[in-house]
Amino acid sequence: MAGLYFHIPFCRQKCSYCDFYSIEACQAEVQSYPGLLRKHLAWVAEQGRKELINSIYFGGGTPSLLTPEMIASIIQTADHHFLISANAEITLEANPGAVSKSSFGEYRNAGVNRLSLGLQSCNDDQLAKLGRLHNRDEGIAAYKAARKAGFDDISLDLMFALPDQTIAELETDLHTYLALAPEHLSCYGLTAEPETPLHRKVTEGIMALPDEDFYAEAFMRIHDRLTAAGYDHYEIANFALDGYSSRHNMGYWQRRPYLGIGAGAHSFQDDQWGSRWEVPANLSAYNQDLQDRQEPMRCIETFNRESAMRETIYLALRTRQGINDSEFQKRFGLTLQEAFPEAVEASAQWLVNDAGRWSLTPSGWLIFDHLILAFL
Repeated sequence: MAGLYFHIPFCRQKCSYCDFYSIEACQAEVQSYPGLLRKHLAWVAEQGRKELINSIYFGGGTPSLLTPEMIASIIQTADHHFLISANAEITLEANPGAVSKSSFGEYRNAGVNRLSLGLQSCNDDQLAKLGRLHNRDEGIAAYKAARKAGFDDISLDLMFALPDQTIAELETDLHTYLALAPEHLSCYGLTAEPETPLHRKVTEGIMALPDEDFYAEAFMRIHDRLTAAGYDHYEIANFALDGYSSRHNMGYWQRRPYLGIGAGAHSFQDDQWGSRWEVPANLSAYNQDLQDRQEPMRCIETFNRESAMRETIYLALRTRQGINDSEFQKRFGLTLQEAFPEAVEASAQWLVNDAGRWSLTPSGWLIFDHLILAFL
């Protein structure tokens, strides 16, 4: 397997915009959860799936609610049952409002070598609207504490198109982030996902999000400012200094296999044309399956040649690397243009073929959801 993902479904307080599986942290559940993850790892190993792990990602939820000792025990168990490569990228998501500054060094000693810090914004008003538990100064202090602890690979989250946000406010955030000089930035436009408190507020007219014109201007402003500062815009929402792209996430977009461990986690197996699996987003059911020694993962999709080809295009065109035509032809028997001539023609303004590699321009990424429909 190329990647190993652990879902930690606990939060001190769920953000109004979040639609990932998470529950408010109960101390007893948090304390017992690493044992479930270790049991799940052992179950997978018993089924004969023992491969080299090149990346590990602790996501959530709020993984930093697990102590460094818990994280260390999970990494050690993974290495025992599988084999973690010597240069594996091991990422921990951490929220400034749910991690002590003194613990960063302990996470580093536990084996974590990459930190994804959920800063989101450096505007106190916006942080309050988002329901974050930290303010600007606390977020910056957490970043500096991580640096002091020895982290030399840090990703910061930046959200834009926030309620009543102005371009001037976005510029202030960008200035602050660039002054911090993280190795990586993940920049997401705020969306009102169904069944979230934010969606309800927007639907009821309590809160309004910026229109499409603002979103477009903000997206291109972020692209221009970060690329001018030396960041590679390597995926729709992600920027990195040279050598600091997220190896784990690139595995997702390149359709490489990964194993998801934990309630609400997803996996991809590259058998034949591939299959996707999920652990149901139910902590009690997850616990019961493991107690009963039953497979906790459920197959949710099995691909054939055509659906694998379409998903490959969908994922690859999210990245600057795009689609290597010779590799695509070797895999599916057709070039991209032969497989989808009408879609290629319709996207010609935004789709570039550079020495046999197809990719979208940043302005094409801006309308990705529209352009990709022709390939699906």
